[in-house]
Amino acid sequence: MNANFTATFASPWPKPRALTLLVLISLPGVLRAQARAPETKDPLGRTTPQGAVFQFLEACHARNYSKATHYLDLRRMPPAERAKQGPELAAQLEDLLDDTPFDIAMLSRDPEGDTADGLSAAREHLDTFQVDGQNLELQLERVELSPGYYVWLVASDSLLLIPKAHQLVEETAFEKKLPQILVTFEILDTPVWRWIALVLMVLVLLMLTRVLASGLVIAVRPILHSPALRGPLRVLLTVAGLRAALELAPPATLSRLFIERALAMILALGLALAGAVVLDLLAERWRVRLDPRVHGVSYSVLPLGRQILKLSLFLFAILGVISAWGYNTSTIVAGLGVGGLAVALAAQKTIENLFGGISVIGDRPVLVGDVCRFGNETGTVMHIGLRSTRIRTADRTIISIPNSQFSSMALENISRRDKIWFHPTLNLRRDATSDQLLDVLSSFREILKTHPKVEAGNLPVRFVGVGPSSLDVEVVAYVNTADYDEFLALQQELLLRMLQAVEKAGTALAVPLQESFKLPSRAGVASTAMGRNC
Repeated sequence: MNANFTATFASPWPKPRALTLLVLISLPGVLRAQARAPETKDPLGRTTPQGAVFQFLEACHARNYSKATHYLDLRRMPPAERAKQGPELAAQLEDLLDDTPFDIAMLSRDPEGDTADGLSAAREHLDTFQVDGQNLELQLERVELSPGYYVWLVASDSLLLIPKAHQLVEETAFEKKLPQILVTFEILDTPVWRWIALVLMVLVLLMLTRVLASGLVIAVRPILHSPALRGPLRVLLTVAGLRAALELAPPATLSRLFIERALAMILALGLALAGAVVLDLLAERWRVRLDPRVHGVSYSVLPLGRQILKLSLFLFAILGVISAWGYNTSTIVAGLGVGGLAVALAAQKTIENLFGGISVIGDRPVLVGDVCRFGNETGTVMHIGLRSTRIRTADRTIISIPNSQFSSMALENISRRDKIWFHPTLNLRRDATSDQLLDVLSSFREILKTHPKVEAGNLPVRFVGVGPSSLDVEVVAYVNTADYDEFLALQQELLLRMLQAVEKAGTALAVPLQESFKLPSRAGVASTAMGRNC
């Protein structure tokens, strides 16, 4: 092997080049080895103050006190006493944390601890107990077990205070009056009497909150009349009552933590539900004030926007509570973004029609009931939805046009005109004299100027040219009406009076020239007869 290695580098390759090649070959392996190097992580979950206490209580509730001693700093205790006093101290600390108003959620979830608590960087406040007028403060300490390997343990000097603080754990006067089985029998490390008390309090709260919620709805009726608020108010009042009940009959620390988290989620959802009810009320008031013809807003955009806002309220409420629990919600938000992008790509046409409908509804080139001209068609708008627009044509058929196409069309709104253009061209006979033509022009002008419904300009009647068989007279005026049926009646009246004026001037309308009729020749007659005989 050494001979091969020497022969390899004895080749014409320069040594620096060979060394560079060796480095490039070995570099990916080094990088992979570094990438595979695991990070130092405590298997007992003692990385953060809250995690250490949580896992300590989990071990105690499993009656694994030998494991629980790993969360206590027993290094100053002689090895012979650790096996005996360690589990006993763990059991006493468990009693203290479970039977006193200890809130584990107040502990820091940061591996560095709470840097703003006024203690040293390696210390964290656990709990304070008052015994015989003396405050006993238990603390956690960040200990380096090996280089770069830090864990949080109950400080060694705090272990000396646990037996004295344990004097607080004793039966209350109320518990002494109860049957012993209700005090000694435990469910989830909590005396069964406390669970019974909590259940009874829940039942009482459900009855009381029903009355209180109805009273509050009646009280706010002059400002906000919405019977649907009764449900959210009951939820909020019940949660507030249960939080007070937990102070009267507190469960064990971990059970109380999960109950409080559940109540926080219910409270957030109750607030979101109340916000949704108020949002529905405001949307309904807005819908009532809308133009009745803006059906696209009241039946399409308004419900969709309301649902999006309500969904956002519930989503923000859930994410806010999860974030307060200490979980990283950025992954959830990123997942929702990726999922939304996938849905957007899959429903590209639908979204295109959606934004087209919003464009039509927002810009309002036409409204429901308007007559419009689009492309080569004319019809009445029946419905403007989020996906398509439906139009009834003159043939009484319904055309459904996707909003992505409808919003890009040139739309002529016929219903929005304030007056109608009257623009006929009358062709007089070619043999009409100039005097007759002047009489016709004067009569037409008089007809337009004197009619109350006609808006005539400075030159409403004009002689525009001489055609092959006629003298062309153009009429330009507006009829002051937006009703097309009324316009047709006025147009008929004006045309008849103009025809009478033409007859009165001694002329008439021109007849188009036609090709002269030629008699067929004899040969043609003969060939026709022959064809019939064949």
